[in-house]
Amino acid sequence: MLPATGQAIVDLVSPDIEEAYDRATGGRDEKVTAVWETPRRGLYHPVRAIPRSEQHRFRYFLDGSTKTYFIGTVLEHERSSPVQIAQVGAAMVRRQDDGQPHVADVQHKILLMLDKQALSQQLWEGVAAAVAQAPGFELRSTSDDQDRFSQALGVIEPRSRGAHRANWAMREMEVALAKDVARPEDAWLISDGSLGNEYLDWRGAPVVGVAKSFRRDTLFNLGSGPRAVQLNLYSLLVGLEVGQRTAVFPRWQGEAREGKMLFWYVRIRPQKGLDYPLMGVVKVEIPNASREPIDSDVVDVLSGCLIAERCVTPHGRDSRWHAHLYPISIAERVIKDRFYSEEVLKAAIRWPALGVQL
Repeated sequence: MLPATGQAIVDLVSPDIEEAYDRATGGRDEKVTAVWETPRRGLYHPVRAIPRSEQHRFRYFLDGSTKTYFIGTVLEHERSSPVQIAQVGAAMVRRQDDGQPHVADVQHKILLMLDKQALSQQLWEGVAAAVAQAPGFELRSTSDDQDRFSQALGVIEPRSRGAHRANWAMREMEVALAKDVARPEDAWLISDGSLGNEYLDWRGAPVVGVAKSFRRDTLFNLGSGPRAVQLNLYSLLVGLEVGQRTAVFPRWQGEAREGKMLFWYVRIRPQKGLDYPLMGVVKVEIPNASREPIDSDVVDVLSGCLIAERCVTPHGRDSRWHAHLYPISIAERVIKDRFYSEEVLKAAIRWPALGVQL
């Protein structure tokens, strides 16, 4: 039993969306049987914090945000569909040598979401034509098969699908920014969250994903013979001290894409004083087009630079404060500052009189 030693935490009906997507992209039963770094093979490695003044490795930081609102139900004879709107955005922050952050790019749009399969083609086309005349708005179907978040959770309830559809739209905007914003070859980007399949064949400037939430059912079967080690994720991370990283592992096993995405864990905050033993740990992912083992010294440097980025504690603003990186927190504030307030959204919605036929 790993107790949540702090006060009871409100649990959600659905698991964290990043954790669910990490589980979906990593396979149903992720079992790690290999270490993918060289020359070192140990399970834990000490790293030291490397401040920006010593080595300015990470210069770009990417995050997204979304807010979804249920605003009503559209009725078409015997058919019906929830009507939802969502504010979706993504922001990339560039940090200069003197430490000053600047907005490299930001995108923001409002989604109108309906269940296309529940409505007639005539009504859908009429709504699409009206939305096309409104700049900054986009019509999306909550039954879109491209929504991998809903697929990962098996969501079928229309309103829940709408919220996940908005999150997937945010994901698409983040990936587009990572690809489209020009960066020097030595300017690394940190993307908030798991990279997933969208970065498998990455060919741009270097990028790492730093996930505050990640799957917890990964099993580690390492080595053979009397030195074989069998661990679950909790057993692995309970021995991870602050200022340490784990070995590097391949994302998939025994597949044609094995070694194309690598991951490891870094503890950026001590366990003492935290509510749960896994708090204070981030999961780091990096594309690996060569599929060759990564150099251990490179992983040490990346991990040390990450530890130096931790100095933010947004208590009360985010339950995952223990795994926040300061520049990512800035990027999150940039996009949320672009969102309209709920009062503005409510004031902008004008309903026709009841009984009006659409």
